[in-house]
Amino acid sequence: MHRRISLAAGAAALVVLAAGTTATAHARPDGPPPRPQPTQRVEYFTEPGGHPRHTTVPAPTGTAHPLRPWVKGDGKVTPVVNNGPVGTKLDVVFIGDGYTASQQDAFHAAVRTKWARMSAVEPYASYRGLFNVWAVDAVSRDSGVSGDPVQGVVKDTALRSGFYCDGIERLLCVDTARVESYAAKAPAADLVVVLSHSAKYGGAGYNDVVSQVGYDGIATASSDHDKSDQVAVHETGHSLGKLADEYQYDEYGTYTGPEPADVNTSTLDADRMTAQRRKWHRWIGETSPDGGTVGTYEGGGYYPKGLYRPTENSIMRSLGREFNLPGREAMIAGFYRHARVLTKAPGSDGDTAGRGQRVGVRLPVATTEVRWYVDGREARAARGRTSVVPRTLGVPADGRPHTLTAVAVDRTDAVRDPEAAKRLTGRVSWQITR
Repeated sequence: MHRRISLAAGAAALVVLAAGTTATAHARPDGPPPRPQPTQRVEYFTEPGGHPRHTTVPAPTGTAHPLRPWVKGDGKVTPVVNNGPVGTKLDVVFIGDGYTASQQDAFHAAVRTKWARMSAVEPYASYRGLFNVWAVDAVSRDSGVSGDPVQGVVKDTALRSGFYCDGIERLLCVDTARVESYAAKAPAADLVVVLSHSAKYGGAGYNDVVSQVGYDGIATASSDHDKSDQVAVHETGHSLGKLADEYQYDEYGTYTGPEPADVNTSTLDADRMTAQRRKWHRWIGETSPDGGTVGTYEGGGYYPKGLYRPTENSIMRSLGREFNLPGREAMIAGFYRHARVLTKAPGSDGDTAGRGQRVGVRLPVATTEVRWYVDGREARAARGRTSVVPRTLGVPADGRPHTLTAVAVDRTDAVRDPEAAKRLTGRVSWQITR
C-alpha cells in the first residue's frame, strides 16, 4: 500500500510529521545547495461517489504551535460515547477546526452527526459497542476554514484547515503537528478525525503519520457536508483495516511485482487463488454486501492490469459503497487490535471476588458467546450467562485459592480467516476468596 499523508492548508506554514517522503532541490552556483524540499503523496476526493485520486505535493515546513491554555476552553475533552474503560475499547477522537469559542456546541453536534453516519456503515454498525468517542475542542480565532468558498480566502484557525491544498480544491488539509498536540489531550486516541467547519465537500487521509500518541491514522472531513463522512470511512479502511485502494489509474499500466501484502489485492485469479488457498479464497462465490459476487476483478492497487480486487465496486474503490466481504473481515480484525471481546462489568472490576459475590462481564457484540471456568474446568450450566455467583458454580469453601475465568468468543460469520479469528477471543479472571 502506498503511504498517503495529507498536508496543511496552502495559505499557512506548518509542520507535517510523516513517513515516506521524497525530496527535490535546486543547485545554487554561488554556494552550497539548499536543504532538500520534502514532498508527500496525498490522497484526495474530487466528488461524492467518485474514485479518489493521488498527487505529490511539496511538504511545507515550520514550527508547530502548542496548545493555548490561556484561551478559555482550548483543549477541553468531552466524552461523546462511553462504552467502557480506556484500553478496552477503540478510542476515536474528533477534533474541530474553524470553530470559535462560542461555536464549540456546534462542533459537538457535528461530532454526534458524523459518528452516527460513520457507525451506520457495516461493520461499524454491528460493532458500535467496541468504541469510545471523544471530542477535543480546538478554539479558533476565525470561524470557517481557508479556501471556503473560494481560493484565496484565509482563516486563522487552530489546526490551519484549508481547501485548495497545493491548488487542489477538494483536498482538505491540516497541520498534523497541531492535530497531534490536541489528540494527546484525549484519554486515548486510536483513530483521529478532524472536522473542519465547512459545508463544502472535501477531505483527506493521513496514514503512516508518525504519531507519538499512537493513533492509527487521521482523516479530515468537512463538518457540514452530508457526504463527507464517507471520506473518513474510506480512510479507516486504510488505517484500521490495512486495506489497499481498489481503484486504478490508466497510466500505471501492468503490475509485474510480487504478491502484495494487502489482503484485498492479489496477482492471483480466482482459480489460482482457490487452488493455492490464499488471500480471499474463502469468500469466492459469496454474495457481497457491496453488490455482486466475490471473485477476482482485474484492476486495483492503482494498476489496471496485473492486480485483482475482490468485487466490482466497494468503498475502497468508490465512496458511498459498502465494504466487501474480505474488507469487512479485515475491518473487524482491525477493531479487535484495539478493543477487547469482553470486559468486567462495573462492580466486578477487581482482581478478587468473594465466594458469594456476584460478578459479571460486558459483551459489546451480539455475536459473542461466553463460558465460565473454575480452575480451568468449565461450569457448563453457566454457559451464556453474563453474571454468576462463584459458590453456585461449585467453588469450594476449603480455604484454598481458586480461579474463576470467563472466556468469550465472537462467533460472527463475517470472519473466516483463522489468523483474523484469533483476535476474536478474550478472557478475564478473578481470584476467589472466602
